Amino acid sequence: MPELPEVETVRRALMPVLEGRRIIRAVARRPDLRFPLPDGFGQRLTGQRVLAVRRRAKFLLIELEDGSVLISHLGMSGSYRIYPDPSPSPEKHEHIILRTDQDTEVRYNDPRRFGFMDLIDGAALDQYVMLKNLGPEPLGDGFNAEILSARLKGRQTPIKSALLDQSVVAGLGNIYVSEALFRAGISPKRTAASVAGRRASRLVPAIKSILNEAIDAGGASISDHRQPTGELGYFQHQFAVYGRQGQACPGCDCDLARTRGIAKITQAGRSTFYCSRAQR
Repeated sequence: MPELPEVETVRRALMPVLEGRRIIRAVARRPDLRFPLPDGFGQRLTGQRVLAVRRRAKFLLIELEDGSVLISHLGMSGSYRIYPDPSPSPEKHEHIILRTDQDTEVRYNDPRRFGFMDLIDGAALDQYVMLKNLGPEPLGDGFNAEILSARLKGRQTPIKSALLDQSVVAGLGNIYVSEALFRAGISPKRTAASVAGRRASRLVPAIKSILNEAIDAGGASISDHRQPTGELGYFQHQFAVYGRQGQACPGCDCDLARTRGIAKITQAGRSTFYCSRAQR
């Protein structure tokens, strides 16, 4: 599933083609994605000017001039494509097509249809069911060691599982939690409450630096992620531990025959990769 860096990459690509532009035609080529589309979806979008393209956690928020917000989640396989005029014929899984007054088409492609779109009143955005319980943005000024420590206080779950809880920190997923814990030298098996304090002071900058580096690299293309230009992200070439079971971690000088290198375990049904020597 696309995580924060992949969604942020999409947002930055959509901004110059959508912000300030009017949607002159909106077409829904099917009535649903993961959930049914709102009634009159295409008609409600047609004629609207886009004021801003924002992101909250893993959600894209497209603000419209009538005060409504188009909320989009990419699910497992969702992606956007940008086509200048003349645009090619729609592909089978290009379910939503937005054409702007600049004769550019933005299409939403989702073979597995685990993503969704919704249209809501912007004044009620903070109470939207998918957004109201989200934790702080990890790249925002409001996310620091003190805030993280407070959110981890008393939690007896492993730190890896706690960081995947979107009410603790918004937007983190399996890949970047594994990478940030390695960079901070913290075992994913450590109890979350024990990370408060000095360990949180290491973890917060690790999270921020990993996310920023991934955004700069266009995200990670492991399976479905593509940038709206069609290009792959390439942060997967910079992974320190994720998907590297049995290999040496960066800076490793240990005997792989003895230590077996990077370990893979399962936590809460998700794969975790870590170095037991470097992470405590």
